[in-house]
Amino acid sequence: MKLKVLIVEDETIVALDIKNVLISLGLIVTNSVTNHDDALISVKNDEPDIILMDINLENSKDGIETTQSIQKYKNIPIIYLTAFSDDLTINRAIETNPLHYMIKPFRRDELKSTIQLAIYKINQEKNEQYEKNNFFKLGNGYYYDIEYEALYYKDMPIKLGVKERQLLSLLIAARGNIIPFDKLIYEIWPSEFVSDSTLRTLIYRLRTKLEYKLIETIPAFGCKLTPKS
Repeated sequence: MKLKVLIVEDETIVALDIKNVLISLGLIVTNSVTNHDDALISVKNDEPDIILMDINLENSKDGIETTQSIQKYKNIPIIYLTAFSDDLTINRAIETNPLHYMIKPFRRDELKSTIQLAIYKINQEKNEQYEKNNFFKLGNGYYYDIEYEALYYKDMPIKLGVKERQLLSLLIAARGNIIPFDKLIYEIWPSEFVSDSTLRTLIYRLRTKLEYKLIETIPAFGCKLTPKS
């Protein structure tokens, strides 16, 4: 998916040059605005992935104040563009945790490399966040992609049957708590009558695809996952 970029720059020629660099990188320029209020409107309408923010905006709150206003709505990565390199301005900018701080005038190749590094960092953070939210680590090299219901061993996919996938999803959702056998039977075979031996066979089949001790059985009661660190 192409990243969306908002340009906040009050110099028309500079803004156009920046836009051309962004387009050459295959990015989508959502808008090019010149002041605080239009920047806020554009952020709320288009929700860009990155903002290139000039600090000195004429007849407007400056770029740092504009960033602070935007961050109250949503935390969007910022790259500052400015002719100011004094300690006061830099320290104010640092407080908003920008991706980068570029001093004007800058070369097109410098801007291009800065954007490319920003894209890499943003994509890396998105991937890390996805893994944090969607990957359940079982231990011993096994992990489960919750969104796609897919089991992996050291990045190698492990094929699961429909019932095996249901069983593993239920055990993961329980987060280490014991699930009674009768509840598992009801969840996996809601409209069928099955024997305890059918469930035991299913648990055995899933165990053969995992490290055996990752699923603990409590005799005559239920089972649970026992993830390893």
